[in-house]
Amino acid sequence: MKDAAGFDAIILGGGGAGLMCAAVAGQRGARVLVVDHANEVGKKILISGGGRCNFTNVGAVAERYISANPHFAKSALGRYGPEDFIALVDRHGIAWHEKTLGQLFCDGSARQIVAMLLAECAAGQVDFALGQPVGDVSHADGRFRVQVGDRLVSAPALVLATGGPSIPKMGATDFAYGLARQFGLKVVQPRPALVPLTLPGGEALFRELAGVAADVVARAGKAAFREAALFTHRGLSGPAILQVSSYWQPGEAIGIDFLPDTAPGWLLAEKRARPKAGLRTVLAGLLPQRLADVLADRLRISELHGAKDAVLAEAERQLRDWTFRPSGSEGFAKAEVTVGGIATDGLSQQTMMAKHVPGLYCIGEAVDVTGWLGGYNFQWAWASGFSAGEAIAQS
Repeated sequence: MKDAAGFDAIILGGGGAGLMCAAVAGQRGARVLVVDHANEVGKKILISGGGRCNFTNVGAVAERYISANPHFAKSALGRYGPEDFIALVDRHGIAWHEKTLGQLFCDGSARQIVAMLLAECAAGQVDFALGQPVGDVSHADGRFRVQVGDRLVSAPALVLATGGPSIPKMGATDFAYGLARQFGLKVVQPRPALVPLTLPGGEALFRELAGVAADVVARAGKAAFREAALFTHRGLSGPAILQVSSYWQPGEAIGIDFLPDTAPGWLLAEKRARPKAGLRTVLAGLLPQRLADVLADRLRISELHGAKDAVLAEAERQLRDWTFRPSGSEGFAKAEVTVGGIATDGLSQQTMMAKHVPGLYCIGEAVDVTGWLGGYNFQWAWASGFSAGEAIAQS
């Protein structure tokens, strides 16, 4: 077997983080090999944002990421922020636009982002081994040796950029976790994040609302997000639900505020203004009719004038914090990302290198850093990849 001992770094994973790391290290003079078991790179990039890639968020700060160490992401995000990636996109002439809540999308196609990253890799003379299974990985005498197909390659630096197990149909696996453990790193228990939640049989009435969406505030623990919630045939989805799913723990309840734009005492004020109005009619002024009907039925209130003030006050309280107790989530198959992963306490937040294994770097979704919905996770991929790429080139 041939030992290609000329590489400075081997990057396992051709997603956003791996490509960014390769481009940065390569352009700074390192000889880099990117290995991926898929036959093309950037598959998650291509499907993101409905094919237009929500490539970053202008509000990407460490406080909007979930990690056992909430401060870990600060260094990388400070070194390479949204403005840096926007500048790269602009330099490549890719047109983009801002949607709600700081989310940036390509005007055209997500393929433009992949093409940009490949062009950056080409500028750094990065080598690729695609469609190649990774076999044994070992470390001795300051070099990592990786079996790539029928070839043995080696380098003083190895980067784990293979992501987490979310969206397995795209080829996602927990490969990075096993390799991290092999080198003595701990792994925070991974779980699906940014994922639809399922409801138990007792909530069948709400499942009959499949396809109905409403602007709400969803809460899980101390986290709260105002966006759309969508009822599905299995439970709850939509941006607000995906956001709180990252904070939700099995067995816990989530709360929905169906009245985010009304003042306290709104329902009593409606009774005085329109005493003969039915609750369905009043709610339908704020919510889709089908949802208004179901909520009114659950509250067992018809005309407002026939309900005591205390009953209406309690109904408003419920509408502001309607409790659902999910039976679970739709799992990694439908999860956009993974919460948990390679523990940050074993990594340098400046370089992403393992503290006790010189030359081993962990970046992107493989690490226990998970962003909000809306471009945050791509920004973590770019930032962590940039930090590792710089460190590799300087070592």
